[in-house]
Amino acid sequence: MYIKTLKIKSVLRAALTVLIIAAVIFAVIYAVNRLIKPSAIILETESERLEFLHGLGWETSEQAINCRSVTIPAEWNDVYTKYNDLQREQGFDLTDYKGMPAEIYSYSVLNYDGRPNNIVANLVLCDGKLIAADISCTELDGFMQGIARAETK
Repeated sequence: MYIKTLKIKSVLRAALTVLIIAAVIFAVIYAVNRLIKPSAIILETESERLEFLHGLGWETSEQAINCRSVTIPAEWNDVYTKYNDLQREQGFDLTDYKGMPAEIYSYSVLNYDGRPNNIVANLVLCDGKLIAADISCTELDGFMQGIARAETK
């Protein structure tokens, strides 16, 4: 009996080729996904900003209580590094915006549990795109947290 081993090698070669092609496709998809940033949240108007905040469960003032222009520093101190850590936890990253101008819109938060006064929602925008956001207390012993509303029990 004669057994042709070429068929087994052909099957293995074909399987190996398929695996290599699949690995290359996976690597390309992974690289493209890493390069393309998640879809941007565009908040160009007051109503869009309010809709965003209300969608997260925050009751706010109907207009921004403050709007100021800032420049994201090109060199960061510990405060900016920690602020960016908070932003990265919620899907933002200010690294690409170093040295760029931005606007900060602040809204009074009316339904923060336990502290009814001096709580603000800050939205940091660059060309209308949301690049950072937080909830903070403006009192001397204040705090800062991510923009997502914590569930109450």
